[in-house]
This record gives sequence, C-alpha cells and structure tokens, in this order.
Amino acid sequence: MTFQVYDTTLRDGAQREGLSYSVVDKLAVARLLDDLGVGFIEGGWPGAVPKDTEFFRRARTELTLRHAVLVAFGATRKAGRAVEDDPQVRGLLDAGTPAVALVAKADLRHVERALRTTAEENLAMVRDTVAYLVAQGRRVFVDGEHTFDGFRHDPGYTAAVAQAALAAGAERFVLCDTNGGMLPSQVTAAIEDLVARTGIAPERLGMHAQNDTACAVANTLAAVEAGVRHVQGTANGYGERPGNADLFAIVANLQLKLGMPVLPEGCLEQMVRVSHAIAEIANIAPDTHQAYVGAASFAHKAGLHASAIKVDPLLYNHVDPAVVGNDMRILVTEMAGRASIELKSRELGLDLAGHPDALSRVTGRVKELEAGGWSFEAADASFELLVRSELPDAAPVRPFALESYRVLVEHREDGAVVSEATVKIRVRGERVIATAEGNGPVNALDEALRVGLARHYPELREFELADYKVRILEGSHGTGAVTRVLVETAGAGRDWTTVGVHPNVVEASWHALVDALTYGLDKAGAPLNAAGSGRGPA
Repeated sequence: MTFQVYDTTLRDGAQREGLSYSVVDKLAVARLLDDLGVGFIEGGWPGAVPKDTEFFRRARTELTLRHAVLVAFGATRKAGRAVEDDPQVRGLLDAGTPAVALVAKADLRHVERALRTTAEENLAMVRDTVAYLVAQGRRVFVDGEHTFDGFRHDPGYTAAVAQAALAAGAERFVLCDTNGGMLPSQVTAAIEDLVARTGIAPERLGMHAQNDTACAVANTLAAVEAGVRHVQGTANGYGERPGNADLFAIVANLQLKLGMPVLPEGCLEQMVRVSHAIAEIANIAPDTHQAYVGAASFAHKAGLHASAIKVDPLLYNHVDPAVVGNDMRILVTEMAGRASIELKSRELGLDLAGHPDALSRVTGRVKELEAGGWSFEAADASFELLVRSELPDAAPVRPFALESYRVLVEHREDGAVVSEATVKIRVRGERVIATAEGNGPVNALDEALRVGLARHYPELREFELADYKVRILEGSHGTGAVTRVLVETAGAGRDWTTVGVHPNVVEASWHALVDALTYGLDKAGAPLNAAGSGRGPA
C-alpha cells in the first residue's frame, strides 16, 4: 500500500496561538507544500469557518497542484440526524475536493460526555458519514480523536470505531494522540495491540501526533516502524499548545534514516526554502535550531570541528546538508550558500550555472544583506530582481528614479488620524510630484507612488496590496529596532512577495513597495526606463 504524507498546516497548524492566515496566505502555503511534494494538503473546515470556505472556492480556479491532493476537513454527521440532511457534511461536498477527512470520537468517555450520545449511535455516525461520502466519489480519511487515551480506557470500543470506519470504506483510520501525552514505546504497544485485536492491516492506519511530551516526531516514527503507512504533520511543527509533529523532521528522517522514499524525486532539497517561506508567511521567526531546516542545523565553530570538516564534511554532519536544501556553516568564516542560490535562481528561470562570477556576486550580496536582517525565503520577487541585477549585460529594471519622499501623520482635533505622503520621482525623463492620503503612512506612500506613476504605467490599476507584515528582528530592541517588512501584491492573475529592511519602518516599507511595483510592471510587460534607482538592496 502506498505511503502517504499528509499535511495539516492550514487546519491543525493554524490553531497555533497568534497565527492567523489570510486566504491569500493559505493559497501561498498550499503551493509551497506542493513544491515539497506532500501527498495531501488539508485546507481547513468548509462551512464551519468562512475563511476556509472561501479558500476552497478560490482553490478551484487559482490552485494548480502537481503532487498533492487537496483535502477538506469536517466531522461525522450529528447524532440523530440523517447524513444527507447534515449541513456540515454538505459543506464538505460543496468544497469540491477529491478527498475529505472526518474527525470521529474514538474515546467512549468523549462519546458519552461531549457528544452526549450512545456508543452505538457514534459508530453509526462514523459508518453513515463515511459510506455516504465514499458513495459521492470522495476518498475518505477518518481521524480517531483521542485514539490512544480511548484505547487505554476501553480498547474494545476504540477498536470498534476503527473497524467501523474502515469497513464503511475509509482509506485510512488515523490514530490521533490528541492530548499529546504518549511516548514512543506506548505508541508501538498500542498499535500492536490494536492490530492483534482487530486483524486490521497496520498499513491501513495513520498517525497524528501532538507534541506535548516533545515526542511527536519520535511517536510518528515509532508508528511507522510498527507498520503504519500514513503520517500527518505540520510545517515547522505549528499547532495548538506545544504544536504538532514537525512534518519536515518526519519526512527527512523517513527518507534519510529509514531509507523510505516518501517524497517525489528532487523534492527533499526544497525543504529549507519551504520551511522558511512558510515561517515568513506566518509572520513567525524561523527557528534557527530546528532540525534539518534551521540555520544552525549544520553550523560549526572553528577549531576541532573545522579541522575535521576540511578533510570530510560528513565527519561532523549526520547527513549532507544539501540534501534538504541547507548549507554547512563555519561560524567564524561563514560559508556562502552557492548551491541553494543557484537552485533557487534556476527555479525562477534565471540560469547562474553558466555565470560563476555573477553567482559569486549574488551569493556575496545575499550574505551581506541577510547579515543586515534581509530574508528572501518568502520574497521571491525581491530575490529575482537582485539576481537579474547581477547578470552579465543586465539592463537596469526600474520604473522610476527617486528624488525624495515625505510622509506626515496628522492627529486632528476630532480624533481622526490621517497620513499624507508626497513623492518626487523622475519617470522617463519627466519630474513628477505626487501627493496622496492614506489610513497610515505606508498606505499613503503607496497611494502617492501610484498616483505619480499612473499616467506612465496604466498597468498599476491591476495591482492590489494583498497583505502587509512587519516584524521586529531578533536582537533588536525598543523604538530604534530594525524592522523587516513583507509586502504581498496581487494582480494580473498572480501574487508576489517583496521584502524591505531598515531601522525606519517607512523606509523598509518603501523598499518592499518599490520592488513590488517594479516586479509587477516587468511581468506585465511594461517598458521600464533604464535610468536611476528606486530600490534599496540591489
């Protein structure tokens, strides 16, 4: 039976405290997960969460997946209600996904106290809902909520829930450590007992682990070694409380330690890029010490390690960092990530392999900028502009040259706060002065810049600021802190993200805004002038 890698970043992972994805964010994260090669992407709960309903609606036309199957999440029918009359079951069908995941109570205590129904009615709810959805042409997964706690309390009933789901046509019954309290040996023992008790083939089982004991990844691997062939996790381990099993660590361990090729060929090396890009979209600082994908995962100080590494890098690395898209670093003399930059450039349609000098310049520039707080993992548009500026015979791509800008914030007597921005720019030899108001300084600056460019670049009318994120960089404190700004822009059927960094949040925003307009205009085919510079890092 085929091994299944199932991601629930957009549903279970989104329950992390302080994390909130927009619909645009969810679409972007789904594309990144598909790049990683996961088999299934759980998009959310249609019908119950309006944002998720909108996500599935837009996904039909805006999301083209190469590797993954999109999954809608919901619950079994309500007690005492016919499945065809249950509106949340109808919401699952309306989502239009090839597969659905159902959460079902697998602990008799929860059946009687939370659902306030009988043991037999709960089994009927599982059977009816699975059979109905399968008859409607859907692939069905059943998540047994509190499987392990329920198995400890009443193993016969939990086993009956699993049997009911699979007998009704579920593709997998997923064992959920919902409270996250299990240890690896306990997971192994429970699976062996369940298989012996029911005769269920272990490959028809799945594993979903929470990280309350810091064992979520270990528990998942223990389940796989016990025969389970479906694993669930979230990007970077995002999730409620301490989080979920980190999908990146699970997949890397399965492929590199257990020799199980669970991702399509060539996808594992995308792991670092995908991890960091999702962190940026979530507006959460990447964990530098995260296994495999953290910046410090393969970092070594000078001395004994460095001497050995000169002879053979694998003497002090448990795997080759490049296989997951990471780089080994010597902390005293940091190594540049040439391979990663070359790979990413190629993905954007820019071949640096034949231009070693340009590759060196880009690598050095990225290293210099990242030392100052820039990050390009989630800002492909800014990175592409930087690479193109270093290619041989590259013509400068700039829609204008900046003379100056000014932003004022006025707090009026009636309590209203209004921002006004003025930009002075040169566009195709013409000096333009434009002023606009906005609900904040960045909005006003964006509006003023658009006013100044509108006559020369009517394509700007199609561009819309889709999202704006600001983060205080680690190690920066107080009102003088360095800030990183991510701007997401939508237009002409595509989305792109740009980045800016500066101690002044308005200047950081300016860099990101200029990159956003430059990139968008270039992709729209607008003839850009080749004089002057409107952006910061390149």
